[in-house]
Amino acid sequence: MTGDANQREVERQLACIREGAEQVLGEEELRVRLGEAVRGGRPLRVKLGVDPSAPDLHLGHTVVLNKLRRFQELGHVPIFLIGDFTARIGDPSGKKKTRPALDAETVKRNAATYLDQVKLILDVQRAEIRFNGEWMDAMTSSELVRLCSHYTVARILERDDFAKRYAAGEPIAVHEFLYPFVQAYDSVALRADVELGGSDQRFNLLMAREIQRSYGQAAQAVVVHPLLVGTDGRDKMSKSLGNTVGITDPPEEMYGKTMRISDPLMLDWVELLSAGEWDDLRAERERVAGPDGDPLRLKQELARRLVARFHGAEAAAQAAARFRRTVQERGLPDEIPEVRIPLGPEGWLRIGKVMEAARLVSSGTEARNLVASGGVYLDGQRVQELGTQVGPGSYVLQVGRRKFARIHLVSGT
Repeated sequence: MTGDANQREVERQLACIREGAEQVLGEEELRVRLGEAVRGGRPLRVKLGVDPSAPDLHLGHTVVLNKLRRFQELGHVPIFLIGDFTARIGDPSGKKKTRPALDAETVKRNAATYLDQVKLILDVQRAEIRFNGEWMDAMTSSELVRLCSHYTVARILERDDFAKRYAAGEPIAVHEFLYPFVQAYDSVALRADVELGGSDQRFNLLMAREIQRSYGQAAQAVVVHPLLVGTDGRDKMSKSLGNTVGITDPPEEMYGKTMRISDPLMLDWVELLSAGEWDDLRAERERVAGPDGDPLRLKQELARRLVARFHGAEAAAQAAARFRRTVQERGLPDEIPEVRIPLGPEGWLRIGKVMEAARLVSSGTEARNLVASGGVYLDGQRVQELGTQVGPGSYVLQVGRRKFARIHLVSGT
């Protein structure tokens, strides 16, 4: 390439890196390193660390995972770092109390699922998959003391979550202070040029720049992304809050969860989950944000594309059709499990007992609440009373929007 062509390529790559990011720190240094890579130097080493604190990756993880894939497409080296060591400390970011540390066996089990799931986004044959236990388990006590000597307690307490807990008199365990040190040292061990993370990780990401300098390395650039709000529309997507859409969720579940988010949240999801691929969807997003768009059509297309991204186009089409039949048109799914239920000596059962016998509810309380909310249908007719008696025969029982059973009530056993 000529000098002008090299510069255009650097600017193109920077535009890709900035897309969807909240902040790029160290951008001028990054521009220099990109220029060296474009001129034939070594590709950048781009780090993303994820702690295996739960067995499933969710859409919130994919905001930064997709950016890691973009770096890979630009010719750089993606490093997916599984924090098997840091998961045993527990990430204090955003926490109001000490987070329980996980045992080694749980961490190992969760990490194994991450390896399978990340293949849905990254070309793992051209990526480094690393574990920070590689270097942290081997670190001596004197080396750990040296690491901790590079930062002060006062600086650590500047971190927003620590500062709030300290001011409120909430306990902070000493081991929690180690977490940002270990995350920072990961960048030293990997000689990272760039680190990706969510906005709740900003302190740790910036601390890594200083720790790298302390170990004689050039400071990494930091690309900070907004956090994806979960299905509750309130808190960041988190397994512990139960507001996630997992990337391995069944297609129908992924589609249905997406269709049930609020319209304002949908606009954020389109922006954060596009991953440089959905320009047409982002254009429609602008129309919906104004007076001219169709929110329902946009949400349907977002749901379809998310399912297609992880399960393929055919599964997405089937999930959309099933949602339309079972929710929007209140039709029946193609396959309904069949359940044979013996009647009691009276020759009938109350609907609550039928629901429990068909395993469509886990308790009588759940059955009562569903009937009271109008969420139970027998052969398409809404059940009004929990005491409704059902006699011998075959029926289609619907509980909530998505649970169905074809029940056969028979006398005797």
